[in-house]
Amino acid sequence: MSYVETNLIPGEQVFYKTGLHWSVLVGPVLFGAIFGLVGLFLLFAGDTRIVGFLFLVFAGLLILLGYLARKATEMAVTNKRIIIKVGLLSRRTLELLLSKVESIGVEESLVGRMLGYGSVVVRGTGGTPERFNTIAHPIEFRKQVQQRVEEREQK
Repeated sequence: MSYVETNLIPGEQVFYKTGLHWSVLVGPVLFGAIFGLVGLFLLFAGDTRIVGFLFLVFAGLLILLGYLARKATEMAVTNKRIIIKVGLLSRRTLELLLSKVESIGVEESLVGRMLGYGSVVVRGTGGTPERFNTIAHPIEFRKQVQQRVEEREQK
């Protein structure tokens, strides 16, 4: 069960969830493939089987760590607040009531716009801006926050 789902308060429902974009896996998969290929070569090259096996293990660890880093970030918009959790072993969370949202900004590079990722900057009333990078669908996240804030203000 995800952090967001386990920390919902009574009457709270999730309207939108996102996390890190798949592009954060490019580096770990690329380096994992390089180490994996070298490992396979060394594995079948004769006297270097142990070194080849170690390269293969290292390649697998690189890819696994990249995957875990991606899964360790959750962002959600509920009918009451914004919930953001980053990290697996050590954790950083931001839970901001919708009534306290001062602004939410999105920054996208050209590549980010083409692939659908960017940075989200959340600022609470009187607080410092909190920046989260390489977030999938940042415009939709901002739209969902704005929509929920508007709904709360009309009540």
